This record gives sequence, structure tokens and C-alpha cells, in this order.
Amino acid sequence: MSGRTIQKYGQHFLISPRVINEIVDAAEVLHADNLVEIGPGQGALTQEFVKRGKAHFTVIEIDPDMVQFLQKNLPASAQLNILQTDFLKFDLNTLPAVPTQFVSNLPYIDAAEILDKVLAWPHFKTAVFMFQREQAQKITAKPGEKGYGVLSVLSQLRARISLICNVGKGCFNPPPKVDSRVLAFEKISVPAHWPAVARVVQAAFLHRRKTLLNALLLGGYEREKITAALAKLNVPLTVRPEQLTPAQFVELAEIL
Repeated sequence: MSGRTIQKYGQHFLISPRVINEIVDAAEVLHADNLVEIGPGQGALTQEFVKRGKAHFTVIEIDPDMVQFLQKNLPASAQLNILQTDFLKFDLNTLPAVPTQFVSNLPYIDAAEILDKVLAWPHFKTAVFMFQREQAQKITAKPGEKGYGVLSVLSQLRARISLICNVGKGCFNPPPKVDSRVLAFEKISVPAHWPAVARVVQAAFLHRRKTLLNALLLGGYEREKITAALAKLNVPLTVRPEQLTPAQFVELAEIL
């Protein structure tokens, strides 16, 4: 594997047996009918799944060098469906329409976008993803905590999220500059008026220094409706977006 290819795709290969086992253990507990691994790289997780008897699953890899590596090094008996493509451009509807689990050591730069795509797919059931630690903290942050925002609310409204393990820099080759964290996601019922909820949340956090009232005004909502909604929620007009819980954002969207 050349240094140039690593730089091109920002790859840091997972080499820690402990972390590999913790991820696969979590995936087995949260199993679904279909398994999709995103960005397998040199196949650290893939090989562990195969070793444990998992077969007939899909791996999606953007790097043609890594696709060749997997084809040469994975046993043919595994019968994997190896797709060379960018996951963000991949049509998930070409996968079987069955409850699906996603597993990945996510690329840091695209992690939030990949997570959103997975959570939005109707057949998503569970996922085990590794993130940069700061991003994982944002995903799991509670109201008032550092990093609480759009990513926190829209993730927590679509999945039950739990911490699997912390991952140090030394668990990779080459080592990244930051620590990581593995999170598990289990699908929960999404509000029926999801587009309205997402719009309200995005408008609320677009201007983080402003009150929720002013942020929603800038988002195009009418003052009378906003003030009536906040009154119904029993929160003051001076409330800031980061003080509302995910459930309160759902109520706010319903009222507006």
C-alpha cells in the first residue's frame, strides 16, 4: 500500500485486535438480516467477520487498490459482494430491501454525511461506526453540553445510541492525530413529520449565538407562530437552541 494512496483517501488502517473484536462483537449482538461494511480498507473487520463464519455480505470500497487487495486476500468461500464505489454516491436501494446493519471505521471527513445517509434509509436497522472522538461526542451530546447541535438532535431522534469503546491513536497504522470512539446505533421510530423536524432543527442551530426565537425568524418562520409554540412548550422567549431536548424539537415542529 503506497503512502500516496493513504494520503489520497485519508486512510488509517485499524490494527488493534482488541478494537476489531469489540466492533465485531457489538455487530453480532445487534445483528440484522443483511450486513454492509463501508470502507473495509485492508479488511481488518472483514476478515474477522469471515473468520467467525459470516458470509454473503456486501463491502463498499472507494479505493481500487484496496478492492484488489481484498479480492486477493479474502477466501473465495466467503462469497462477498465487493463493490468499488463511493458510498455517498451509491444507491442504497440496489441492496436487498431487508433489515440491514452497517459497520465501518468511518473516514473522518465524510463521517457525518455517511451517518445521515444510513439513518435515513428505510431498511437501516443497526450500525456500529467508529468516529473521531470529538465527532462522537457531538453525536451523543445532551442539551447544554459542548457540541450539542444538529448532528446530536437528528441522530438521537432516529437511533438509540450507545458507546462501545474508546480507541487510541496507536490502534491504527499510520496513527491519526486524534483519538476515536466506536458507537452503536439501533433504529427507533422516526417522527411522521420528519422533514419538518429536520428543517426546524437546522434553522435553530444555523445561528448558534442567537436565541431560538431569532434563529427561527431568520429561518423564515412567523414571529406569532414561534412565540405561541414556545409558550406551549413552556420555555421562555430567551431560550437558546442548545437548551431544547430532541423531543422538544419534535413538539416545536408539530406546533409550527
